[in-house]
Amino acid sequence: MAENRSPHILSTSANLLGICFIVLTSLKKLALTDGSIIDEFAVAAVMFFMTSCILSFISMRRERNASQKLEKVADFVFLSGLVVLFVATILIAFNLIK
Repeated sequence: MAENRSPHILSTSANLLGICFIVLTSLKKLALTDGSIIDEFAVAAVMFFMTSCILSFISMRRERNASQKLEKVADFVFLSGLVVLFVATILIAFNLIK
């Protein structure tokens, strides 16, 4: 029997969503967005993690058979959000964006 990953996806996505909101708010509040694409990466990550949160929550509320597809989509969307954060981190680490 496959394990239910939806609660794990939901909690981790929610945590990363909060971090992305903090980053985005800090960039806007400190006016550090001029000439930078970091805020675009943060917005993209917010969209992926919010979608992942919603899908995993809906998946937990449905019957097991109906929720497996939503869980897989939430998992893929979560991984996409992680890739966005990874790319942004690599670009910052190698000073390709400021």
